[in-house]
Amino acid sequence: MANTSHRALRLLSLLGAGRVWPLRELAARLETSERTVRRDIETLRGLDYSIETVHGPDGGYRLGAGNTLPPLLFDHDQALAVAVALQTAPSTMFGLGDDASRALATLHQVMPPELRASMESLRLTRLRNYWEFPGPPIDPAALTAVGTAVRHRRLLVAEFLRPDGTRPDPADADFQPAHQIEPHHLVVWAARWYLVAYDRTDRQWRVHRVDRLRPRPTTQVFRARELPAEDLAQFVMSTHDRGDTPAEWPCTGSARLDLPAHVVARWAPGGSVVEHLDAEHARLTLGAWSWAGIAGILATFDTELTDVRPPELVAACGRLAQRWTTIVEAATC
Repeated sequence: MANTSHRALRLLSLLGAGRVWPLRELAARLETSERTVRRDIETLRGLDYSIETVHGPDGGYRLGAGNTLPPLLFDHDQALAVAVALQTAPSTMFGLGDDASRALATLHQVMPPELRASMESLRLTRLRNYWEFPGPPIDPAALTAVGTAVRHRRLLVAEFLRPDGTRPDPADADFQPAHQIEPHHLVVWAARWYLVAYDRTDRQWRVHRVDRLRPRPTTQVFRARELPAEDLAQFVMSTHDRGDTPAEWPCTGSARLDLPAHVVARWAPGGSVVEHLDAEHARLTLGAWSWAGIAGILATFDTELTDVRPPELVAACGRLAQRWTTIVEAATC
């Protein structure tokens, strides 16, 4: 009986993934016969779970709409996945450290002993990579508002914030009136949340940093538009005016590159700023722990560099050039 109950819970967990499962695949996952799987499905139906039969060549079984799975219905592998996800979440979304820790503690309290042991077997110690470019904390209310608007295709009225989170006054030079935007998709890149949206005010597609928005939800529904690119990740990474600002580093410098802004933006590290100069040139501003570090990053673009600032960065470029020259001369002797 215990094996039957465990298998039924495992079956329910698989069906809860939201896909259609062929009978043969379910039997393979559960390591049992197709006849036994059919019997377990009938058992779950007897417990008022609406398990639908999908006919046709791609048919199988799926959990019907309107079902609520029992809370914390995790198998061993899922428990490990949740433990890892909650412990690593702060590294991909800054500002959620406390929330993730509380969620993990709550899960530990209500998990059955066997699953609790699985989760506790994978305690992680996250070490900071000093080349990370951490983003500012995300306001959960703003993220919820944007995510809900994306899901339900509802127009947002968005005010634009400064990097420090303040809203400019109308008399300030950097003030912008609120825009009406159609939120289409959220993209996370370099620990920052970006919103791909059609800006009705500017009448163009834009990429907005969510932490730089103060969104006001509306009830107005918009129609889906053809997206600006098939690969939205590529669209975000190659958009130079996505609202980024220089991260705080001991050293910050810039240079003019003989490359278009969208190319520089695609390969620039998070926490840097790309400025469009003309169709063939862009300026990159970035920081690092040392002037040599900035020079090294600039060298990775493999293009001509001019108007390098400040003098300390120019001097670092000279020192690196001497070292590289020494390496070449030694290799050719």
